[in-house]
Amino acid sequence: MLEINEIFGPTIQGEGKFIGTSSIFIRFSRCNMRCEGFNVTYKTPKGQIKKSCDTYYAVDTVFKKQWKKMSSEEIIDEVSKLMPDYKADIVISGGEPLLNWEKEEFQKILKHYVKNDHRVTIETNASIDINFEKEYQKKLIFSMSVKLSNSLESLKKRVNINSLEKILQNTKESYFKFVINKSSIIETEKEIKEILKKLNSINNVPKAEVFLMPRGESNEEIENNSQATINMAIKNGFKYSDRLHIRIWDNKRGV
Repeated sequence: MLEINEIFGPTIQGEGKFIGTSSIFIRFSRCNMRCEGFNVTYKTPKGQIKKSCDTYYAVDTVFKKQWKKMSSEEIIDEVSKLMPDYKADIVISGGEPLLNWEKEEFQKILKHYVKNDHRVTIETNASIDINFEKEYQKKLIFSMSVKLSNSLESLKKRVNINSLEKILQNTKESYFKFVINKSSIIETEKEIKEILKKLNSINNVPKAEVFLMPRGESNEEIENNSQATINMAIKNGFKYSDRLHIRIWDNKRGV
């Protein structure tokens, strides 16, 4: 069984390479990081105040009573009820969905949607080592949101060059998506360049598109970090990604 936080759509993909694309989201529970530096303040069911990322409800186990245990068949059936007459993209999100990579039930879901010609994107922090043993796995797209020091996670925990290398060597459309906060933009720019430099020094690792995304869980925060993020993208030849779902729905769940 798999722990699912929510399944919703069709909606638009709010960020990254396929922004604006009709998508159905399968959000998995649990994560190997907390990213308290993203400074999203929330209240637990018992009233405790904490800080984490904007999907804290899929990360913090204090919310596990809200999570559902589902089989691959149940997940596919739930998605089929939401699927429009056309083939919407499938977005596997979290939390950190790659915590489930070794599970047969997880692979059944990926195989089903790839074999049925859906574009499947896995949104991941790309810190977990995975192996590509099946051909359908190489058709997946990984949106690699590698965490920078502004997440307040340790370097050893958040940057796994071996994992990034494997993903880039085995897939064709995977890309980077970095979260930018203007208050630490000089430091994060150096970090991104260092990650790319290490990958470029490895033989047979293709270059991937780099998207920069402003940090924030509200319109106000997005607006506050947007200009600095855009300037950094222009300076380095990267691409800018807005966060349309927050612009439109202000981080409301299930849209």
